[in-house]
Amino acid sequence: MKRVLPVIVISQFFCTSLWFAGNAIMGDIAKQLQLEPAYLGHVASAVQSGFIIGTLLFAILSISDRFSSSKVFFACAIIAAAINLGICATGLTPAMLLTFRFMTGFFLAGIYPVGMKIASDHYQQGLGKSLGFLVGALVIGTAFPHLLKSITATLPYKYVIFSTSLLSAIGGLAMLLLVPDGPYRSPGQKLKPGVFLKGFSDRKFRAAAFGYFGHMWELYAFWMFVPIILTTYKSHYPLADFNIPFLSFLIIAAGSVSCAFSGILSQYFGVKKTATVALFLSCTCCLISPLLLLTNSAITLIIFLFIWSMAVIADSPMFSTLIALNAPQESKGTSLTIVNCIGFSITIISIQLITALLNEANARYIYMLLAIGPILGLLALMPGKSAGQGNPI
Repeated sequence: MKRVLPVIVISQFFCTSLWFAGNAIMGDIAKQLQLEPAYLGHVASAVQSGFIIGTLLFAILSISDRFSSSKVFFACAIIAAAINLGICATGLTPAMLLTFRFMTGFFLAGIYPVGMKIASDHYQQGLGKSLGFLVGALVIGTAFPHLLKSITATLPYKYVIFSTSLLSAIGGLAMLLLVPDGPYRSPGQKLKPGVFLKGFSDRKFRAAAFGYFGHMWELYAFWMFVPIILTTYKSHYPLADFNIPFLSFLIIAAGSVSCAFSGILSQYFGVKKTATVALFLSCTCCLISPLLLLTNSAITLIIFLFIWSMAVIADSPMFSTLIALNAPQESKGTSLTIVNCIGFSITIISIQLITALLNEANARYIYMLLAIGPILGLLALMPGKSAGQGNPI
């Protein structure tokens, strides 16, 4: 049905707006709770940690392969929306904040990878293009709280939380009511311990997974530090005139365009080749970042961040496509989930590493460390470690 992909995309966008809701309002919460600015790293890592534990449990129990994926998506969207509202609770403490963000991340495990599973159950031909639009929705959803914060700058931060929770509930309901189980979905599977690791026995699956892991080392750290990069720039050049929340939204959201574009390109140049080129471009951005992050031209910095943002995410739907196509058919959802689990575990390491090392003296050079992941990912994709030569899909 023609409506299926748009509904999946919109639902994914609405529900993943929960992801960075805490980050967008962290300045307000930090003032309210008298927290250090570095606490942002802990809040971001709490969401990632919850997502990791959630995806691990979902993978071990093969949730998205044993039960209707649309129903799983709906249940997790509603629960995550309710937990997100906890940030608005009277008497919020730092421990409560971390707990609410952790639990939100836990139930996002039933949204992001399950959304990809739903798309792969409906589309075999053109899966790269479909996942390009789907991951693009994730990007906009991730950036959206920054836009909400910019729009509601004069209002209490709770409006951002109310809005993202409402969107998540609407997205979950739309998925339940408008997206049936796909024609390529395998019937409900019995619980088989260890099946979540089965995909790694396949060479092509491993190559795609390790490419994805390298990509993830860079991705979420870049997203999290975009506002910090802009703040650091304004501290060096006080006359720079830009709205940090709104510009952060635009920069991160620009990646949605490259996701859709990479999905379209993959139909002509192949999935693997498209992923490799994007990963190479984002690696290059990491390596040349010292030349541009504190340039005396704000326009140059902003253009560079837009280019980096588009390169850093363009390979994500391609890796997800390669993983889905090379995963065992009976455990496709579980394979996508465990790869997400490992990938997001890696994001915590890179986020915490940059958070621990970042200071005024190294602000120009620190983001070169993000090149480590893409370099290892490119090595995994070298000939002889093929994830499939990426014939147009």
